[in-house]
Amino acid sequence: MGEPGFEHLLRDLTPQVLGALVRRYGHFDACEDAVQEALLAASQQWPRDGVPDQPRAWLITVASRRLTDELRSEEARRRRENNQALEIPLVAPGPDAAVPRDADDTLLLLFLCCHPSLNRPAQIALTLRAVGGLTTDEIARALLLPEDTLRKRITRAKQSIRTSGLPFRPPPPSELPARLAAVLQVLYLIFNEGYTSTDRVDLAEEAIRLARLLPADGETAGLLALMLLTHARRAARTTSAGDLVRLDEQDRTLWDASAIAEGTALITDAMTRFPLGPYQLQAAIAAVHDEAETPEATDWPQIVALYDLLIRFDDSPIALLNRAVAISMLQGPRAGLILLDELAEDPRLAKHHRLAVARAHLLELAGDSPGALTAYLAAARATTSLPEQRYLNARAARLR
Repeated sequence: MGEPGFEHLLRDLTPQVLGALVRRYGHFDACEDAVQEALLAASQQWPRDGVPDQPRAWLITVASRRLTDELRSEEARRRRENNQALEIPLVAPGPDAAVPRDADDTLLLLFLCCHPSLNRPAQIALTLRAVGGLTTDEIARALLLPEDTLRKRITRAKQSIRTSGLPFRPPPPSELPARLAAVLQVLYLIFNEGYTSTDRVDLAEEAIRLARLLPADGETAGLLALMLLTHARRAARTTSAGDLVRLDEQDRTLWDASAIAEGTALITDAMTRFPLGPYQLQAAIAAVHDEAETPEATDWPQIVALYDLLIRFDDSPIALLNRAVAISMLQGPRAGLILLDELAEDPRLAKHHRLAVARAHLLELAGDSPGALTAYLAAARATTSLPEQRYLNARAARLR
């Protein structure tokens, strides 16, 4: 791109444009191809001619013309072969006829990608591609899967949408709970991809924006609060060189007080009005961390109690690992190390680098420098994240 800001603008507009086309024409995969052609045209014309007054409408118009040209060609081919016509509108809309102004096609696109006819892995992959705008390589890294596996998964998902004739409209009330659960999981994955990345903060912000559009629900509020309370620490999470900073070593004056206030108010209200759920409990834990003025002021008894509740809903390895660390902060590092030894028997966690990270941290707190050094190096070898590798190797270097 020729000017700063074009890339972010196009990334923001891509799911909106794709949603508008899918709403109008269906044909998910053909619409995606047409959007890509419109983006390419924009990347060539806007730096030369300037950004149009209505860039979203411009993209929709160009993509629609590309799509209708393609569909007319396909229609002619089918007529020749089958003497049948496609039952679709083949008129490219003008900029003013793009979509209803009060509609958010990105949200409808999100629900379409999370349709129950697709399995969960397909929902996640397709949403990250269509709504999150991630490349296949980025999705593969986010989900820890081979790129070829992800490419086939996305292709199958788009074929399923094309052949099933899934409607592009909000789900009926009877389907909303199941659809919403998938949407929340996908939004959290998108958020984490943006939060842990050094250059994709827009993904975290987009996940927060979409969560604000979802129907009122306890877990929706919990997820939004969790993302706000986590995102509030972003400025302190890394150094200016991009190196990770541990939570208890962060400059808390850099935390976003307004996001903490909004997240805390959200989760406090949700936990009093709705049945408890895992997102609410994770948000409550984040709120306890964010409200502590210093690491020493952290209310660890409350955090342990919240983790005890959380694992009743979600006994994921990461939840169990975090609970072990919280208990070590309350009862001492040796108590946490005993729990880590038990978790090492869990096949879901045995080879996960976060187990070695936690062990290294607790061994260091316990004064076992040689053991901590070995664990830090093992964790650095096990992770594929370069910032994490730098952080873990630096911690190991301090112990030599």
